[in-house]
Amino acid sequence: MVYASKEAAGNPKSTTSHAKVEQSSELLSEAVADLTELLEKAGGDAGLISAMVDEIVKAQGRLRQVMEREPDKNFSDYQTRTFQSAKTVAKHVQEMALQGVNAPETLSAISRSLTTAYSQLVDSARGALATIEGEEVAKRLQQTAHSLGDACVNVVYTSADVQMNPGDQAVKRELGDHAKSVTEKVSYVVAAIQAGAVGTQACNEAIATIQSIVGDLETTAMFCTAGALNPEGKVGSFPEHRVNILETAKQLVEDTKRLVSSAAGSQEQLAEAAQKAVKTITNEADYVKLGAASLTSEDMEAQLLLLTAVKDVAASLGNLIGSTRQASGKSVQDPSMERLKASAKGMVAKVSTMLKTVKNVEDEAGRGVRSLENTIDSIEADLIEYASDRPAKVEAGPEDLIRSTKGITLASAKAVAAGNSGKQVDVSACANLGRKAVSELLDTCKAAALGADNEADRTRAMSAGRDCATAFKSLLELIHQIILKPSADKKAKLPAFSKEVANGVGEVVQAAEVLKGEGWVDTKDPNIIAETELLQAAASIEAAAKKLSELRPRRTAAADESLNFEEQILEAAKNIASATSALVRSATAAQRELVAQGKLSSAPRSEDSQWSEGLVSAAKLVAAATSNLCESANLVVMGQAKEDKLITAAKAVASSTAQLLISCQVKADARSENNRRLQMAGAAVKKATETLVKAAQQASANAIEDEPFMKPKVKGKVMEGFRKELEMQEEIAKKMRELERAKEHLTKIRRERAGH
Repeated sequence: MVYASKEAAGNPKSTTSHAKVEQSSELLSEAVADLTELLEKAGGDAGLISAMVDEIVKAQGRLRQVMEREPDKNFSDYQTRTFQSAKTVAKHVQEMALQGVNAPETLSAISRSLTTAYSQLVDSARGALATIEGEEVAKRLQQTAHSLGDACVNVVYTSADVQMNPGDQAVKRELGDHAKSVTEKVSYVVAAIQAGAVGTQACNEAIATIQSIVGDLETTAMFCTAGALNPEGKVGSFPEHRVNILETAKQLVEDTKRLVSSAAGSQEQLAEAAQKAVKTITNEADYVKLGAASLTSEDMEAQLLLLTAVKDVAASLGNLIGSTRQASGKSVQDPSMERLKASAKGMVAKVSTMLKTVKNVEDEAGRGVRSLENTIDSIEADLIEYASDRPAKVEAGPEDLIRSTKGITLASAKAVAAGNSGKQVDVSACANLGRKAVSELLDTCKAAALGADNEADRTRAMSAGRDCATAFKSLLELIHQIILKPSADKKAKLPAFSKEVANGVGEVVQAAEVLKGEGWVDTKDPNIIAETELLQAAASIEAAAKKLSELRPRRTAAADESLNFEEQILEAAKNIASATSALVRSATAAQRELVAQGKLSSAPRSEDSQWSEGLVSAAKLVAAATSNLCESANLVVMGQAKEDKLITAAKAVASSTAQLLISCQVKADARSENNRRLQMAGAAVKKATETLVKAAQQASANAIEDEPFMKPKVKGKVMEGFRKELEMQEEIAKKMRELERAKEHLTKIRRERAGH
């Protein structure tokens, strides 16, 4: 601009110079505008960064201020809040590290969110500090939370540098390093808050263990229903096992009292009570399974009575531990204390029922009455669960709800027949069938109601399900009275009570039709699809087995026992893959036999297509479980996973096998050759999985440290969902092992300190 002006020199005739002056003037104006915009942006960002840093520093200062405890809050509540805030901080900082490379312009907004999350974490941590037990733990939490704030300040400053210099790779690497530091500090905060809640943590672990026990008992019950629960080797007689079962049941009552009292005690007392209760219920479940096996499949009803009784006790204990966790540290007037008392009463009632069942399980004369009583109690518990705000256990739609009413209709018909005959075997059969039917109806109804378009439709569906279950419970109570004191007047009431159940079923069906709404399409599922899916499952299993047969155990420099174990893994896994392949082929043959005999309809909308759907799902689960087992065996042999992954996969194979056996048993001829081969194949799978689990558990007990699990990619919705569930179970098992080693290390440190 200066040179152009000098050249023009104010000469009006120098038109060429005038154009240069004008061009230079425009360029100068644009440059000044760009500089002004840049300075304004830098000043604004600097002010924003300073404000965020000031907020973090002020939050750090609040950590040193004493906070008054809220009357309706305890340490567990603040712990949950702190966990959530810590998770949010980690999420934002990971996003910053990613966007620092891909979209630096978004870092300011993410930094703002990170600052807010840290401030919330501090407020939650202050509440935890006000309710925590132990000065040492409180000091540790305060220090780790303050250190996290320093790390957050660094990452906020570095994010500003990245925005100012988006092409500077060194600054981006520095942002990544600071982000890793924040993630590390978050883990320290989580560890500190967990150290202050050993009781709460123990309750969480206890509930997870009990859920695993319940699942194992359900799998055992499936084998029992399929007639495959028989003793292997010398298991002794039932009277021998009865002594252990009764003694352990009495110990459960003492554990219940200890849990209730621990709610008003320290975290250490709560942890000790929860751990003791879990150990007792684990032993009880093992004793009952041995006792049930000693009865053999010839007395299937007695086996189911025992397994159902101990499963109810385990589920009730899980609810009790959850109630104790919520009530811990709260006042006597708090509503959670009332829930704790109710859970304790329910636990004692379940134990008493189990004691009666164990004492009289071999008495066929009163077996039906006990089954009725257990079923009535179970329906009452299901109705309480149904009315609670807990999420649905399954995912279901309107058509699933309509299908679930079929079980109620069948159970109602059997109940009326049992009431008229008065035979214990009929009463026991209708009770077991009704228990399962009502549970399935309520679970399905609650899940289907969530998909309602409006609140009125949802309320109608929930009310219909509750009324139907209540009507069926009333029918069972009438039958119970008839069995105890039979009379013509009571039997005359059976048609009226049965009609109430039928009306309830009709209301459920109508509510389901309303839930469908407009434009709902019913998917067709004929029996030919069942055979196709079974063949595909068999092909999938055979392919996995072929891949497994090509594996070889890794070689180590020293010849030790680990080499033998790896060979044992491969051999056992091959046996399981081979057995499941034979099982699915047997199921295919059984399905073809039923179609040939005319026991199944080929109509797409027939009721038999529902059976085919269950068979397809069961076959897919077997294929998914077997494929996952082969992958797990490969990872363990290659040293890329621990034995926990293999144990979980093997148990999943056993569970899915039991479901396939039951699906095939629904319409099968018990005396046919195909059914006999099916039972033999199922028993082979069960035996092979138990062998592999025992071997893996023995090796797992000698393991020193865990390595991260590799997550293989799997195609298909069924296998993907199945894999996610297994990975979560593996992670739980891994964390529990780490916890045990940490406890042992802590005990060692305390002993060494005491020695000095």
